[in-house]
Amino acid sequence: MRTLNIDIETYSSVDLAKSGVYRYVEAEDFEVMLFAYSVDGGPVHIVDLANGEVIPNEIEQAIFNKEITKWAFNAQFERVCLSKHFKQHLFPDDWRCTMIWSAYLGLPLSLEGAAMITGADKQKLSEGKDLIRFFSIPCRPTKSNGGRTRNSKEHAPEWWENFKEYNKRDVETELAIQERLSKFPMPEDEWENYRLDQLINDRGIKLDLEFVAQAIKCDVLIRSELLSRMKEITQLDNPNSVMQMREWLKEQGIETDSLNNAAVMHLIEETDGEIKEVLQLRRQLAKSSVKKYTAMENVVCEDGRARGLIQFYGANRTGRFAGRLIQVQNLPQNHLPDLEEARELLRQGNFEALKLLYDSIPSVLSQLIRTAFVPIRNNKFIIVDFSAIEARVIAWIAGETWRNEVFASHGKIYEASAAQMFKVPIDEISKDSPLRQKGKIAELALGYGGSVGALKSMGALSMGLEEEELKPLVDVWRQSNSKIVKFWWDVDRATKEVVRERKSRTTHGIKFEYRSGMLLIGLPSGRWLTYVKPRLGINSFGNESVSYEGIGATKKWERIFSYGPKFVENIVQAISRDLLCYALKYVHEEGFRIVMHVHDEIVIEAPKDVTVDYISDLMSESPPWAKHLNLRADGFETDFYKKD
Repeated sequence: MRTLNIDIETYSSVDLAKSGVYRYVEAEDFEVMLFAYSVDGGPVHIVDLANGEVIPNEIEQAIFNKEITKWAFNAQFERVCLSKHFKQHLFPDDWRCTMIWSAYLGLPLSLEGAAMITGADKQKLSEGKDLIRFFSIPCRPTKSNGGRTRNSKEHAPEWWENFKEYNKRDVETELAIQERLSKFPMPEDEWENYRLDQLINDRGIKLDLEFVAQAIKCDVLIRSELLSRMKEITQLDNPNSVMQMREWLKEQGIETDSLNNAAVMHLIEETDGEIKEVLQLRRQLAKSSVKKYTAMENVVCEDGRARGLIQFYGANRTGRFAGRLIQVQNLPQNHLPDLEEARELLRQGNFEALKLLYDSIPSVLSQLIRTAFVPIRNNKFIIVDFSAIEARVIAWIAGETWRNEVFASHGKIYEASAAQMFKVPIDEISKDSPLRQKGKIAELALGYGGSVGALKSMGALSMGLEEEELKPLVDVWRQSNSKIVKFWWDVDRATKEVVRERKSRTTHGIKFEYRSGMLLIGLPSGRWLTYVKPRLGINSFGNESVSYEGIGATKKWERIFSYGPKFVENIVQAISRDLLCYALKYVHEEGFRIVMHVHDEIVIEAPKDVTVDYISDLMSESPPWAKHLNLRADGFETDFYKKD
């Protein structure tokens, strides 16, 4: 036996979508009901555990045999559930995931989606959702079902047989997907990255549950007070209703099409008295959300740690990670100067002191969300992130000499960019200089082909720039970064030629190939970006460009048009991701406990004697495939998670 393909069906009263698999398996009523397996791609067998059958001894031994590779679609679920079933932790070393392999090739992260795109869906899988809903989650007690809270085989024998068939078909579908993906193997380095990702997810990160409980309690109290005051002024039944609030404002002589944050902010500036107060209260209520805190309570395991927060290959265009459950990738920033004092007041439940000290308690609660993550006793967090990673990567690949010199020395790219653009000495550009502001907004908005629209969406006008300044700013940035601009259009030309002629091209050390209906872009790390079914066509601007199939802005599978600068953005973000993976591996191999990573930042739970400089030096080490890239990582230590 060399491989074992597995799919299971389970039951738990814990909501899997809200709580994740690690909390899901901790329910007292958790059980594995069906176990389907295939040995070396052979016939699929079903073990009906719910009705007394047992997993064959040789299959159980294979599950614990590190020489035998276990495959599953979303293998994390099978591995964690079977660890609970066997009461023995299964490490990810010998597990591989068909879902991750599919994502590596630009396919959807769902079994149905991957099967549809690869043509592996021999039979419809849609009825499986109804069967899962019936057997795998609690049911509502009614008179007609005798008040039961769970459905089992005796309640629907025919459905149970269908459920077993569905379980079997999932393994058959996974095998068919693997067969179709076999022309595009995932590099072993990527499987190593996946295994480390699973170890980090298994380890999890500790939550301060007392603090979380007080935050939820405070939010309920403050929300009630805000609503009461709004009702008192407006006499509305539900002043949080958009329709009711618009009607009330209309009665006060104010008409508005929207009550989103920007519209409310504008109205606050234009009004006074009770109208202004109501709008300010509404804005506070909009911030008054404990979704992150309640997500923490939903996810946390019995040992006080939250697990499964990071999705490997969550962004399958670039391979970047995504957040799950608590969504650590989009936590609010913290700007409170007395963050530690505010946190302690909240933890003590001293809400009156908070109300005296701060104008907006919802804003305080929002800024304190990060601080719910804490290290174990006698440890600290060391938080280190890459400095201007994408700007460094694009300069390195494009060969933009002046930028590489900046990153090899002082690293002040905003000041240096302004100096380059406006031909003034860098020493004359201070942190508060208007020129630095122009350099900063240009750097943030223009690196991937952005123009006036990109500057506006980055907030150029609200930062004080005038409309007539924007186009000249675009022009001068592009003139100052001519090699980056050349990189965009060299990539644009290479992708078109490869799709048209189906021959390989290389530019700036990046490989472009067409293979078996895929556009492949080879990165310096050895990893490939994959674009499904590419073809040339005319885009909405009337220009010839490459399009491919993928998950678009609508979150649906669709044809997406792209062009040079957009492909460059994918390439740069993908290389930045590979640098993070290299750093994660390096730090892990040095024996440090990584508990979380967010964007370009690593969070380590470390003993008190470990220094920030040591971890920063580890992260600043360039991989062998990027020897001349000027990396820099900076960090700090703290007793709770925060943004420095």
